[in-house]
Amino acid sequence: MAAEDELKKAKALVETLEKELTARCGPIDTYKAYYRGEQALKFASDEFRKFHGDRYRDFSDNWVQVVSDSPVERLTVTGIKPYGADQADGESMRVWQANGLDADSQLGFLGAVMSARSYALVWGDPDDDETPVVTFEDASSCIVAYEPGSRRKRRAALRRWQDGNKFMAVLYLPNEVWKFERPLDGAVKTEDMASVDTQLNDWRPREMRDEPNPQPNPMGVVPVVELFNRPLLVDDPISDVRGVVPMQDAVNLLWAQLFTASDYAAFPQRVVLGAERPMIPILNEAGDVIAEKPLDLEKLAADRIAFITGENAKIAEWTAANLEAYTKVIEVAVGHIAAQTRTPQHYLIGKMANLSADALLAAETGLVKRVEEKQLWYGQALREVFALIALARGEDDKARALRSGYMLWADAESRSQAQLADALLKLKQIGFPFEFLALRYGLTPAEVVDLLAMIERENQLDPLGAAAALMSQRPAPADQPGALEEDEPAEDAA
Repeated sequence: MAAEDELKKAKALVETLEKELTARCGPIDTYKAYYRGEQALKFASDEFRKFHGDRYRDFSDNWVQVVSDSPVERLTVTGIKPYGADQADGESMRVWQANGLDADSQLGFLGAVMSARSYALVWGDPDDDETPVVTFEDASSCIVAYEPGSRRKRRAALRRWQDGNKFMAVLYLPNEVWKFERPLDGAVKTEDMASVDTQLNDWRPREMRDEPNPQPNPMGVVPVVELFNRPLLVDDPISDVRGVVPMQDAVNLLWAQLFTASDYAAFPQRVVLGAERPMIPILNEAGDVIAEKPLDLEKLAADRIAFITGENAKIAEWTAANLEAYTKVIEVAVGHIAAQTRTPQHYLIGKMANLSADALLAAETGLVKRVEEKQLWYGQALREVFALIALARGEDDKARALRSGYMLWADAESRSQAQLADALLKLKQIGFPFEFLALRYGLTPAEVVDLLAMIERENQLDPLGAAAALMSQRPAPADQPGALEEDEPAEDAA
């Protein structure tokens, strides 16, 4: 009886989470379609839709992709430093690299930017106790439920996907994991419609051969972590492209209207006024005229001739349309996209004047701050991911230290090598250590270790040069000429 009650609770939780997940999928699918350039053209009038809807059906001027990609290209994890540690944790990054997350993390960040959230799942590998499996999951396939009143303590998580003619689902709880399945629409064949509806909406435990269902969760916590994008205190997080989509529709419509105006009014147009409607003779087999029929004026219009009947026929013309008016409005719309999303203008417009290095840095300030905000929010989730990796390896103390540590990211700011070297040299002159400077240069902690090893080998090959360099960095002893006495003022010594 207890087992049946637990199964009912698990199924009820799966149904609740799936309902919320399904409700989220509509906007998520829209944002992903816009990113791929699959954008349904909007129309300002039914007449325009009637005559030109099919002509521009596959057209899109895709700014959603640029806005989404611009912060992701600057989000690169280089390591994590546990609380109280002197150096980054190399073993955590080994697991990160072993799971291919140097590349897959970019997909996870892109999913969060577009869909307002993405997920990371950590689970032990039965074939390798030292390397848990870590994957990033799309917002359309995962959902996390939190304890009442908490935005961090996870109560449960659901992962759902399609496999053949079935839906599969895994329910993650702090102490156990359930696996369910149900058929897709059309996979159930029966004449009893009530039975069909029941089977399509009823999750049943998946039959497992080599493992129990449910199976225990050795980590003791829900192993799915949510990466929030632009979170709010009392509402859902916000996608970076949520405001871009309507502006993208406007830009596409303006392009369609420009193309139409170019097709119809880009050249001077002529019109015949006051003449009789032209007639076309109808000939028999012998070539004799037996009748007449009026010329199709719609055909004349398609051939760029307007023919108007009446007395006192005249010929007039009007000048070509000013197509530049459309392009100016499009530039304004693209400028609004840039301002609203803090995307640099030179990312969108595609042309640059002779900008100085300082001007270029100022132009990218908004994007840099946008990336740093994402480093903050994504970093919180990634610390929990690394903690789950430690828990999957049975390292509870390390998990606590990782939760309290901080993430190491590549520099979000784009600078020239000369600017960066100059800044690092100034930091060196005021006393910053070499390892810190190497990290600021953009090297990963593993690369810094390799670099220090290279320096050590060079010093062994040239011990005199290494000793001279070391002596040049030390302050002069107090008894040497030129050294200041401890209490001697600098002006007196001068």
